Amino acid sequence: MQERWLGTLGPRVSSVSLGCMNLAGAYGTCSEDEALRLLDGAIDLGVTHFDTADIYGMGISEEAIAKFLRAKHPRITIASKGGIRFMRATGQRYIDNSPAYLKSAIDNSLRRLGVERIDLYYVHRREIDRPIEEVVGALAQIKRSGKIGAIGLCEVTPETLKRAHMVDRISALQCEYSLWSRNAERELLKLTADLGIGFVAFSPIARGMLTSNPPNPENMKPRDFRRRNPRFSDENYSRNLAAIQPFVTFAKERGVDPASLAIAWILAKGRNVIAIPGTRSLEHLKACAAGAELRLSEADVKAIEDLFPQDFPWGARYGEAQRIGIEQV
Repeated sequence: MQERWLGTLGPRVSSVSLGCMNLAGAYGTCSEDEALRLLDGAIDLGVTHFDTADIYGMGISEEAIAKFLRAKHPRITIASKGGIRFMRATGQRYIDNSPAYLKSAIDNSLRRLGVERIDLYYVHRREIDRPIEEVVGALAQIKRSGKIGAIGLCEVTPETLKRAHMVDRISALQCEYSLWSRNAERELLKLTADLGIGFVAFSPIARGMLTSNPPNPENMKPRDFRRRNPRFSDENYSRNLAAIQPFVTFAKERGVDPASLAIAWILAKGRNVIAIPGTRSLEHLKACAAGAELRLSEADVKAIEDLFPQDFPWGARYGEAQRIGIEQV
């Protein structure tokens, strides 16, 4: 497994790391035993970076990682996130980036993870009406206290990122990025490289679509995140699936798993780019990790991109309720 710097000052982590949202059942149930087997298998593959959040199962993902850490004591980088609040009584989500809330969220994550420091802590979603300078300033104070090692942001515009980076070093920016989510290419990829910020790509295999066995909405569990996603709606899913087939064929003709090729394409986009596929399946993670061993030329990258129609994909990245706190780029 190749490693890359997570920002100019590090740490070095595996270029393919693990997103841990699925440990909390975002795409279907995941038992504790399944979660522990996945984390153990990830270490065997050379994965040295686990990415989680307090909102993932309301702490379930963090607690699963904590149990694994107690049992195995691996040397890994832990990233977590905060800033999304959930009202159990109403099912309502809202964004809170207040210094008081972020401090309490970090303390709660530290307790659930069973660690003294979270290596990288992200503002999961931005509270639009609160100055980003206030938010990063508060996290900088917490960093100086030793409770977090570095600061990250998720799904923000280039302007927000630049303002934040002037307050304190932003080590990582996390955005959705794949062959069906390429908005980051407008500015963020270059900006993060110029500023020495790690670009962490989540959903790098397009929520399972860039695989040899794409998900079928008809078979998704009621709580599956994708059931409410516009790209999986009745009017969009079949068009998106058809548009992806040339890519799947292209990969198979070259003896490569489509997921591996999708990851290799992302990693070819910059030395500061890290992919964090999320899965419950060790076999799926193996296919993703294999992408780190593929080396694509500029001609390979262009050939892959040319496989897709110009107006691909169909449907917004998120539904209205899922879009809260995301700055459109």
